[in-house]
Amino acid sequence: MSDSLKTLLIVGFLILILWNLGAGLYYLLVDKGTTNRTVNSLSKRIGLSIGLILFVVLAIYMGWITPHGVGRHP
Repeated sequence: MSDSLKTLLIVGFLILILWNLGAGLYYLLVDKGTTNRTVNSLSKRIGLSIGLILFVVLAIYMGWITPHGVGRHP
């Protein structure tokens, strides 16, 4: 898997997560509790977040991503 494809996939997940978070806030303010759109939007966000975490764990396991210590000195 190429580096640009991995980066694009992760950034795409993050954009969708932020989009659903914003939609949840919008529906919370507009609907005033009359519909389930807020709950549905935030549920999608949780599902996308779990999917992103699972993808990163799988990518580390398969060797597509190599984790490194942030701020580690050799």
